[in-house]
Amino acid sequence: MVQAQYTEGDRKSQRPEIIKVFRFELPSRGAKTSPECKKEEYGESVATLDKSHTKVSGINDARIVQRAKKDYLHEKQQVLHPESFYSHKLSDGESDSTHGTMTTYKDSGVDIDEGDELVRRIRKPVRSTFDKNVLADIGLFGSFYRANFKGYKQPVLISSVDGVGTKLKIAVEMNRYDTVGQDLVNHCVNDILVCGARPLYFMDYYATGKLSIDAAEQVILGFVKACKENRCSLVGGETAEMPGMYAEKDFDVAGMIVGVVDRSKIIEGKNIKKGDVLVGIPSSGLHTNGYSLARRVLQSEFSLSDHFAELGCTIGESLLKVHRSYLSCVGPLLSRFKVKGMSHITGGGIEGNTVRIIPKGLGLKIDWESWPRPPVFRLIQKAGDVPEKDMRRTFNLGIGLILVVASRDADAVVNSLRKMKERPVVMGEIVKS
Repeated sequence: MVQAQYTEGDRKSQRPEIIKVFRFELPSRGAKTSPECKKEEYGESVATLDKSHTKVSGINDARIVQRAKKDYLHEKQQVLHPESFYSHKLSDGESDSTHGTMTTYKDSGVDIDEGDELVRRIRKPVRSTFDKNVLADIGLFGSFYRANFKGYKQPVLISSVDGVGTKLKIAVEMNRYDTVGQDLVNHCVNDILVCGARPLYFMDYYATGKLSIDAAEQVILGFVKACKENRCSLVGGETAEMPGMYAEKDFDVAGMIVGVVDRSKIIEGKNIKKGDVLVGIPSSGLHTNGYSLARRVLQSEFSLSDHFAELGCTIGESLLKVHRSYLSCVGPLLSRFKVKGMSHITGGGIEGNTVRIIPKGLGLKIDWESWPRPPVFRLIQKAGDVPEKDMRRTFNLGIGLILVVASRDADAVVNSLRKMKERPVVMGEIVKS
């Protein structure tokens, strides 16, 4: 045991609440923990013990804390009189732990070891999404993706970023995390699909107040599943543990996607004209929009575990239905038909999203009775007495993506979609505004 050396200090530095100061030697990592270990196998640490003899401070290693409490606190210590005035003679690089409580990063709520364990768990699944153009493993400061655009005359990169919103609150309350990762990838895929692009790679951002490895792993496995389904590489991501920013179980996710399209095949709506037809493709539910309204209405009247025959499941299960990707059904159409424009129905509803792609001077004429409104939307409107105007501006109301095609192509497009087991509807047309 090597005891610390002390000298009297200035009375202004008196800290009578700390009455015991000691230095002890403990095994470095990998060394045996027997007290009989040789001195060269030990690391040194300085610590203080408060009046209650229970709180150890000034230690930056959890293993030392445990050994100190167990083996050293009451046996090997230099006891100072409560009214002594002291300062510790510090060696080079040694911190003055007697002048305050030393707090570790883990004590503050950030556990780097937990983050490392999460990376270990997800490394293999993430690798399984890589295509031949991914040139680096996860863990580097950047992701490497080869710009291999064989078959494109003038390749244009299309990018997008989005989140899942307060649907995440439902996932937390249901303690089910396997769907929201899929939601995020599919949402981003659809956003570039409506521009004519196919996805190349995806990146994610996962932020939480307290990292739960199991929850985060399920979310990321959702990314993996959807990336595979959309033939998109998950090339990297960021996990941020931010105590105080979020409640302990709460988290947020954001996704960034990059895709490619030939410049001549970009779809942006500039050729849309009066008389063109709107063909809608059904959604799987709310997708990732309108959850603040849905939660307020439904959770004030019902429990997430309440089962409704018309839904065919509980409210919670209905609200967690995965935001579907339209790549598999729309992708083949792009090489067969002249699709003039597409809108992904997210926040803003059918009209709010579709007017974004039509030229000035034109408007939409929508037949709101041309498709059956799914039960979950009827339940929301009835339970909350939600005005029809708000329903239309907030929700997709059962239509997740809209194609704008020439009237002469409408029947063929509809028939092609039906052959792919889709249930398309002719839901309106383009008119003069």
